[in-house]
Amino acid sequence: MEILDQKWKGFSTVYSKEEVEKAISTFIQFDHSYADTIRALGYPNRQTLWLWWKSYRENDHKVIVCTKRRPKYSEEAKRAAVNYYLEHGENISRTIRQLGYPKSREYLRNWIDELAPDKRKARQSTQTLEVFSEEEKIKIVAELEGRTGTASELAEHYGIGRTTAYVWRRALTKDYNQEQNTPESERLMVSKAYDALPEEIEALKLMADDLRVEVRRLQIERDVHEAALDILKKKSNLENLSNRDKARLVTSLRSKWKLKDLLEIVRMAKSSYEYAMRSLETQTEGENAIKEKIIAAYEASGGTYGYRRILHQVRQDGLDGLGEWTIRRLMKGADLEGRRCKKRKYNSYAGELSEAPDNTCRNEDGQHDFSADQPNELWVTDLTEFGIPAGKVYLSPIIDCFDGMPISWSISTSPNAEMANASLVAACSQLSDCERPRVHSDRGAHYRWPGWIAICDEHKLIRSMSRKGRTEDNARAEGFFGRLKVEFFHNRDWQSVTIDRFMNLLDDYLRWYREERLKSDLGYMSPKQYRLSLGLVA
Repeated sequence: MEILDQKWKGFSTVYSKEEVEKAISTFIQFDHSYADTIRALGYPNRQTLWLWWKSYRENDHKVIVCTKRRPKYSEEAKRAAVNYYLEHGENISRTIRQLGYPKSREYLRNWIDELAPDKRKARQSTQTLEVFSEEEKIKIVAELEGRTGTASELAEHYGIGRTTAYVWRRALTKDYNQEQNTPESERLMVSKAYDALPEEIEALKLMADDLRVEVRRLQIERDVHEAALDILKKKSNLENLSNRDKARLVTSLRSKWKLKDLLEIVRMAKSSYEYAMRSLETQTEGENAIKEKIIAAYEASGGTYGYRRILHQVRQDGLDGLGEWTIRRLMKGADLEGRRCKKRKYNSYAGELSEAPDNTCRNEDGQHDFSADQPNELWVTDLTEFGIPAGKVYLSPIIDCFDGMPISWSISTSPNAEMANASLVAACSQLSDCERPRVHSDRGAHYRWPGWIAICDEHKLIRSMSRKGRTEDNARAEGFFGRLKVEFFHNRDWQSVTIDRFMNLLDDYLRWYREERLKSDLGYMSPKQYRLSLGLVA
């Protein structure tokens, strides 16, 4: 960086090359934050730093410092101030108050010493205490106690400071109390804080202004921390908050406090605040569109989808790049929750075996194996009951283990053999001449009637049965029923639904399950979509 000599208007202080360079580099490092730069370095003021930065940009990144400066006050203004001081009681505070300048009392003192040497009233120093004897001090303190005028008039009469007489009185009474062993509670003491107050009213006013500024700053800090607790619902450690959180915090308090003051408290540059707000607005607009897609997918599933299927559904609808936690957060905000099954204790029954076909869904190690490499290789079936206020409804489906597709089903108000036979006949009607699937079921009577056996023999189906009392042997069918009841049946009000209406709704769900419901083990495609992707169906 290059230093150029130039006269710069408006500067009240001359800074060295190193100080200007450090201020500019710190300002850049702190993301152009005036407050943070000034707080870290202790200099300069905001206006000066702005001028430095402006000149730095306008002069091709060259730092400019001034070696000369234009006087802030003209010679006529200085002379007028000194004359007023000499003609009106030689009081610096009165002169500044009446003329409105200079801003610093030190300026006026220097002008008086320059234009009217030896005319400025000097302050009484602490050496004055040594001029007076103990008798004179006692006399002045006695007059202080019995005075009819003010303490300032007494001090001016003897040529001492106003607080000096109080200091002498405290010292004298302290010595007296010690000699008399007077209890501490009965001693006459003068407030040290009061004695240390400045003499001039103007100085007191400046102190009051400083106190008001400090109180206001503390009030802003309190509101900021309370807002952090109320809005962000986290520990209000401002240092650990992201810029977006800080932007939300500041925005919530803008109606009460100035933006500049709030940004200074949270230590955030205005440019960073504006960027964060634009980002939040853009995010809000984008998330509203995503939320609409989520709600539509959730409602289309009948309120059954959880966040995983919702995620893949909206991706299929054209919203790529979304993450799992985004979907979970937006679903939680919209009070959407997929249906889930209730945990219940596992129970099994091992009873006597009877004559029945072997269980072909168990491998050599005795483990269940419901896998199928192609459609119509392994079917499972079972019967389940739905109890609603209007009565009971029964379902008997045929499930293809290749992809979990319900190939056919029958719905009835009576769990009879005709219902089980009807679903099997409908499934067999979809077979080609060379397909001979295995049909696995439990040991229910429906699958041991002559009618069921005749249908299997006619289509050359291979029968398979679970062990008696072992529901886990038909886990594939039981899993289908569990998901069906969680998504379709449980936690819904069926009070005013008739039997016929319920049967129609159940049929609609099974069709939707087959053609549209996304399955995670199929790459989040429905069974029908999966078969289309493999070219198995036209």
